[in-house]
Formats: sequence, structure tokens, C-alpha cells
Amino acid sequence: MTFWFTVVVGAAMIVATLLPLLRATAWWIRIFDFPRLQITLLLGASLAVFLALRDPSSPWQLCFAALLALALAYQAYMMYPYTPLARPQVQKARHQGHEDGTTVSLLFANVLMENRDSRRLLQIIADEDPDVVLAVETDAWWRRELDVLARERPHAVRQPQGNTYGMLLYSRLELIEPQVKFLVQDDVPSIHARLKLKCGAVIDLRCLHPRPPAPAEARDAAPRDRELVIVGRQLKGARTPAIVLGDLNDVAWSRTNYQFQEVSGLLDPRVGRGFYHTFHARYPFLRYPLDHCFHSKHFRLVSFKRLPAFGSDHFPVGITLSYEPDAAATQEEPRNTPQAAT
Repeated sequence: MTFWFTVVVGAAMIVATLLPLLRATAWWIRIFDFPRLQITLLLGASLAVFLALRDPSSPWQLCFAALLALALAYQAYMMYPYTPLARPQVQKARHQGHEDGTTVSLLFANVLMENRDSRRLLQIIADEDPDVVLAVETDAWWRRELDVLARERPHAVRQPQGNTYGMLLYSRLELIEPQVKFLVQDDVPSIHARLKLKCGAVIDLRCLHPRPPAPAEARDAAPRDRELVIVGRQLKGARTPAIVLGDLNDVAWSRTNYQFQEVSGLLDPRVGRGFYHTFHARYPFLRYPLDHCFHSKHFRLVSFKRLPAFGSDHFPVGITLSYEPDAAATQEEPRNTPQAAT
């Protein structure tokens, strides 16, 4: 009984590994990009049990063990960049930059629209004291609760919506020509602005929250992928420093994520440092890195951290970047990512 149960589980994980290789956007295919870590654990357990119970003289069992091993190796390869074994894509900051105004601190959170624990989120923001706060899934209630942030961060963009795609942006740094745009779908906004640091440097800022591939949201991943490609192409080769952040409804190790990096040329500070799972905050076994911050090679990293839970299904994220123009000569744009190899 244990043998055949292992075969069934192992076969299911092999199929789950193969499906995302298809050039298809259907949600039921692309959804398997998300649980790579869970699939890897089940593949490893299946392989170990199968090797212990298999008949060494059986050709099909030998082939099945090889398929399990290949699937396991592929999943590990796709996640490898987000382990401490990989070389960091972003260098550590050479100085903190607080005195000369070259740092920018950002905090962003998917609040979960029906969540009503705004006090805990406001306390986290007070403790971190970031320059920029981005909140998504914000409706009119959340706008009323979070508008207190405008006292210290008077540069604000407000786009509350009742469809879970509202966005609120508050900044103590000047926002130049901020705009709300609907790049792909007329009910899914994004915020576009230029952010002026205290040192005078101007940064392109993009805040995104595309619709995910899920049966209750979108039948396929095409709108999300298109929005990411549009933003990536806008920023590719631009001389202006750039930051993209938000809940991208995609995991760090998906082919779409790797493609976005290659199209945009932006760096991911998590590479070589860890997964930084941000969803689901309530279920430890079902966690994925859905909340992202990418930036151009003009920045080095001061800190990147997952912040405490506050009642949402996402953890908030805090990141501090140091604007160091010389970093552009020593940090390379993403090339030869796992996406390019597959």
C-alpha cells in the first residue's frame, strides 16, 4: 500500500513539475509555478521512500526513480538563485547614507481588504518609520484609516477601490508628476511617479498589483504577464534609477519573474539571500514569496526584511536601498537566468 501511494504522489509531482513548462497561460497550469518548494519536498520524500521499496530488477521502476530525480533537480534549479548558496545579485551598501540623503526606505503591504486591524499596521509603520509606504487591496475604509500617514508623508497618491485592487501611496520624499494608470485592465491600477531623494537624485517609481491567475480572479495569467512586460520594457535601458515594488501575484522563482528581470534589467535583492515568503501569513506550509521589490543597478542594499503579521494574509515588507551611482559599474544586469535556460 505504501509503495503504490508513493507512486501516485510521485507521479502527481512529476506532472506538477512538467505543466509549467508548457507555453500556456491558463491559470490551472501557471498555478504550479507557486508551490515549487512544496513540490520539491514531496518529490524528495517520494524518491526516498520509492528507492527504499522498489524492486531493483524492474525497468519501469528504474525509469520512474530517474523521473523523480530529474523533477527534483529541476525544481531545485529554479529555486537555487533564492538560496544563500547563490551569489547575491545586489551588493551590500557601502555606507548607510542617512547623512547625505542617498538612502530611501520603503514599506509595502497587501492589507487584505476585509481585514480591519489597521492599528497593528500603523504601529509597524511607526516602528519602521519608512520614507515611502505603499498599501494595496485598499478600499475607502482603509483610506480613512491610513490617511493619518499623510501628516508626515504629505506626498500621496490615493486610488481606493472596492474590488481588492485599490492602492494608497504615502511619501515624505517629493513625488514628481504622480499618475494612476490602468496599463492592461480598466479596473486594475498602477502608480507611476518620480521620487526625489534628499540628495537631489530622481528615481522612477512603479507600484504594481496585477490580477493573479486564479479561478476567482483571472482564467489565465496573460493580463498579469503583459503588465509586467509593459513596465519592464518602459524601464529597460533607462539611465534614470528605478524601483518597482508591490504584490505582483507571482512567485520569485517563476519563469515570468525571471523574464521580467531580463526584460527590465532590474535586480532582485533577494537573490542569494533567501525566499522571504510573504504569503500566506496564517499557514506556514503554504507560503510563497509574492511581494517584490526590484531596482536598477544604481542601488546597493542596506536591508530587506519581512515584517510582523497584522491580520492580513500577507506579511508586510521593509526595504532600504542606498543610491550609489558607482554601483552601476560593478553590478551586472540579470543574464542566464533559469527562465532563459528553459
